[in-house]
Amino acid sequence: MFELVLLAPEESLEHLTDALDALDALSVSVEDADAETPAEQALFGEPGMPAPKAGWQRSRVVALFSDQAGADEAAALLRLQDFFDGCEVVGIRAVADEDWVRLTQSQFAPVDITPGFWIVPSWHEPPADARQVIRLDPGLAFGTGTHPTTRMCLRWIAQRDLTGQRVLDYGCGSGILAIGAAKFGAQEIVAVDIDPAAVEATRINASNNHVNLEAGLPELATGRYDVVLANILATPLKVLAPLLCSHVRAGGHLVLAGILERQAQELQEAYAPWVQLGIADQEDGWILMTAQ
Repeated sequence: MFELVLLAPEESLEHLTDALDALDALSVSVEDADAETPAEQALFGEPGMPAPKAGWQRSRVVALFSDQAGADEAAALLRLQDFFDGCEVVGIRAVADEDWVRLTQSQFAPVDITPGFWIVPSWHEPPADARQVIRLDPGLAFGTGTHPTTRMCLRWIAQRDLTGQRVLDYGCGSGILAIGAAKFGAQEIVAVDIDPAAVEATRINASNNHVNLEAGLPELATGRYDVVLANILATPLKVLAPLLCSHVRAGGHLVLAGILERQAQELQEAYAPWVQLGIADQEDGWILMTAQ
């Protein structure tokens, strides 16, 4: 493998990355060329929303090619393009062979949710004190148990007896919350997401954990549930307020995550016509809000 490393001004970045894709680069990564200097720029908005700009004032672009000839040819062709004015080829370098699967796996270790309740990747053995385990590998959908919002939802689930209850996981991602509900006794579990890849990931993860649930697009959610879980983000949670509340049976629980501490009041106001939300848990600037 060989890396072609370039510098590009903001106005050339989109053309450059499109060209690298057309030149059969195996991958293209972009980062702030001024990172960790006084000129560093923050370019990140709310998760799931577009970045405020297409690129940094100066971007460092790294394109991976299978051989040096491909990297050399790409560099030569790029230099001939009009949009390459202001860009610079920093160099081409060999990338050491790695066991990428093992390297990736090494980044994901078992995660403890509560004493005795663990999220464990398939390539690890469960810890000796694990009484309840969800087997989950990183994949296409959000939710591996490492993010505070997921951990708080799972903690809430683990602290309750859900035996025989009907549970809805709205915006299921990997299906981790639905699987957690099944592990703690829920009888009828429906997991829905607008992303078909998330639906498929949920079905696969449920099968791997030997739990029964229904997974599908949002129209699969019908009727009322004892527990409605939604770990999304504050903006869609506000939009979904009437829908989510309509799915909670009288006396049932609504559990919301993906909310920053500073967003608590706006969520309470959005849900006020139906329920009174309170803060049930908090971790690293995120909060869990619940209502009954």
